[in-house]
Amino acid sequence: MNTSESAAHRKKIKVVIVDDSALVRTLLKEMLDSAPDITVVGAAADPIAAREIIRTTDPDVITLDVEMPRMDGLEFLSRLMRLKPTPVVMVSSLTARGSEVTLKALELGAVDFVAKPRIGIQEGLKEASREIVEKVRIAASARVRRHQVLDVPPSLTADAVLPAATLSRVSATEKLIIVGASTGGTEAIKAFLMGLPPACPGVLITQHMPGAFTKSFAQRLDSVCRISVKEAEGGERVLPGHAYIAPGDYHLLLARSGANYVTELSDAPPVNRHRPSVDVLFRSAANVAGKNSIGVILTGMGKDGAAGMLEMKQAGAYTLAQDEASCVVFGMPREAIAVGAVDEVVALKDMAARVMLRAGADRAVRV
Repeated sequence: MNTSESAAHRKKIKVVIVDDSALVRTLLKEMLDSAPDITVVGAAADPIAAREIIRTTDPDVITLDVEMPRMDGLEFLSRLMRLKPTPVVMVSSLTARGSEVTLKALELGAVDFVAKPRIGIQEGLKEASREIVEKVRIAASARVRRHQVLDVPPSLTADAVLPAATLSRVSATEKLIIVGASTGGTEAIKAFLMGLPPACPGVLITQHMPGAFTKSFAQRLDSVCRISVKEAEGGERVLPGHAYIAPGDYHLLLARSGANYVTELSDAPPVNRHRPSVDVLFRSAANVAGKNSIGVILTGMGKDGAAGMLEMKQAGAYTLAQDEASCVVFGMPREAIAVGAVDEVVALKDMAARVMLRAGADRAVRV
């Protein structure tokens, strides 16, 4: 291997695959090795076998199954994050149990996950090959391990779901908190919501997540937060002390019914390649709530939310972005800052207190 070839090889993202299915290991290796910037340096059928491979190859990313012999994925992930923190992409089945375990994995430090179908796995994984490759790339750049520009120019904007406001907004005094996040967002949203008091303004949240996971995500948040958290159903009144999570595969919008704010769901095409899209939620808040909304953009890859947050700011909303040091991936906050959409950059641990201060709380929130 000559010097230039050696340098090119070193630049590749090194991946170790841990999965008890020989078929899955083969499929993942084929699709990852087909990417010019990724190389699979090892594969193992269980975490015990994986330990020596990881020690000798020092991978940039590990793909990890959940249910495996000798040691399950969660126990291994917990040990890995204590002893040798490494970006991990979980491979989890689309089941109720799979969603619960995956959410626990994200709590333990996994960067992201790929939904593995229980039937038709060969076809399902092949269909998800682009997603798998992209998530491995994102994981490699997480926590400032490696920076890569991965965005694909979006084919649609929020215009595909609802138009920008052209009429004067209805005057109201009720405050709302509008939140968007992606990679790393499950734990960031949890930390933010746990800092909010029971009497906080109503919260609408879009987190990029498949439909099989959002209900479990909302239930987990509801069990640990002082406020009530649920998956949005559409048509419900937005109440103080309540948070509404966009269901996977539907855009979440803020709307009005008389004097009340209500949730609205839309199955319009994906925006910025996402449904739900943060831009769609933020635009609806700009149109409907204007200066009475507070926009928050948290960790995530890509640009979704930047344009919508700018519309919120132009409509009079106060806007905040999570700072780089506390983000898993700084992409979405960075893009919002770059277009001039952000009034304040805040560490995640301080975000709830700052938002409540802007909402007019009469005392600081203990975060």
